[in-house]
Amino acid sequence: MSNLKVSFLGLGVMGFPMAGHLSKAGYSVTVYNRTAQKAKTWLDTYGQSDAKVSACNTVAEACQKADIVFMCVGNDNDVREVGTQALKVMKPGSVLVDHTTASADVARELYASSKNQQVGFLDAPVSGGQAGAENGQLTIMVGGDEAIYSNVEPVMSHYARHSQLLGKSGSGQLAKMMNQICIAGIVQGLAEALHFGERAGLDCNSVIDVISKGAAQSWQMENRASTMLNNTFDFGFAVDWMRKDLSIALDEARKNGSTLALTALVDQYYSDVQKLGGGRWDTSSLLTRLK
Repeated sequence: MSNLKVSFLGLGVMGFPMAGHLSKAGYSVTVYNRTAQKAKTWLDTYGQSDAKVSACNTVAEACQKADIVFMCVGNDNDVREVGTQALKVMKPGSVLVDHTTASADVARELYASSKNQQVGFLDAPVSGGQAGAENGQLTIMVGGDEAIYSNVEPVMSHYARHSQLLGKSGSGQLAKMMNQICIAGIVQGLAEALHFGERAGLDCNSVIDVISKGAAQSWQMENRASTMLNNTFDFGFAVDWMRKDLSIALDEARKNGSTLALTALVDQYYSDVQKLGGGRWDTSSLLTRLK
């Protein structure tokens, strides 16, 4: 059992199980969620008789005694608002870890603010989706100071299969942008391949079984091809969230002068899916616009 006191701010589809893993690992966990009912549900789920868990009604109350504060919220505005509230009360020597997918700019802002408060800060967006969070198999891309990362990594390991420090503040968010750029292109390629195969009269399940053993193999092919062929999209990482992430990447590209032609195109394809009513469908729903 650890004596560390940790707080988790934001109990969405990712934060809820991530905070749960920390509780199961024996940490003293305090949670906060904007919708208080979600925090109550979390307590009902993880508040076993020997668990050291509690919920608070405000960010300040949840953070003032914490050694490490984790947050996983919605967007830049949420990160800035919740992070600022947390830093006002966090004790010197504590650490704020942001698992939200947000901009590198807001990460750098909070890093500077944390320094002024003698608090450590890591931008640490995650990849692996809801299933990865629930199974403790997330990949974490981290920006910040090495000494801070070394202290926090053992705690994050309870919900991650791999985490890596990639550079100074903002590097984690920039790496997550690369991750989403890769996913967008791969999913579109898979959607077009399945569309092509169906039009050609092939048994696409059999074809996928073959080509997934060769150079075309990808996580998306292994985990999404069968559901795409079954027109099942009511799960997974939502199109609305992906468009938020791609918007961040495209904005950063305009700043650094990189060319993201394919990413911009796929982002518009996701806009088509939203117009079909698929804002909450999984990102693999790109196939629907080809039907």
